[in-house]
Amino acid sequence: MRFPIAAAMPACAVLLAWPAAAAPASCAGLGGTVEAGQMCHVRSSSPTYMLNMTFPADYPDERALTDYIAQNRDGFVSVAQGVAPGSGGRDQLYQMDVTTEQHSSGSPPRTRSVVLKFFQDLGGAHPSNWYKAFNVNLGTRQPITFDNLFAPGSTPLDNIFPLVQRDLERQTALGTAIQSSTGLDASHYQNFAITDDQLIFYFAQGEMLPAVAGPVQAQLPRNAIPPLAV
Repeated sequence: MRFPIAAAMPACAVLLAWPAAAAPASCAGLGGTVEAGQMCHVRSSSPTYMLNMTFPADYPDERALTDYIAQNRDGFVSVAQGVAPGSGGRDQLYQMDVTTEQHSSGSPPRTRSVVLKFFQDLGGAHPSNWYKAFNVNLGTRQPITFDNLFAPGSTPLDNIFPLVQRDLERQTALGTAIQSSTGLDASHYQNFAITDDQLIFYFAQGEMLPAVAGPVQAQLPRNAIPPLAV
């Protein structure tokens, strides 16, 4: 399941909307300013849309993070700019908000996690909500992905899926069981954060539970799952 609108936009439309997007993105390149705590804040508006994004300007793999933000911003703006103000009886601005959650593990920190939360309203029946997580091994400066999070040859989802299901059921009153075909599919566990005592998974709206539940998180104790390889 892929929510970002940018993925569906033709490359030419993106380039026409934001000519600088072809170059590596940065806080300044995105039109933002670095504020307290090395956080980049981007604000933009027009007669048809409002955009507000906050993300760290000092993440070790900053290009990967800002390129993802730029791609989704470009798609959103391209759609919003193509709509005449007040058309279709809509009296509200299109909206995109990006907020950030950060975590680390170890002392001094050995890993760093940045989780972006996207909210996007393009006038449909319901806004879209999704997460994008970035994790890095601060010692090697290499990205941490679900594929290298656990020891090679292990089957961590055998332990993780029941814990995720239990935690999500605890948070909601929907009474909806997660199908094993979904819960044991590693593609749904790509967005996570590492702390000293937890592994937190982030799921987009409609990814694990019905869309009415919104975006959800599952916090798993590290002592209840296989050891991490980082």
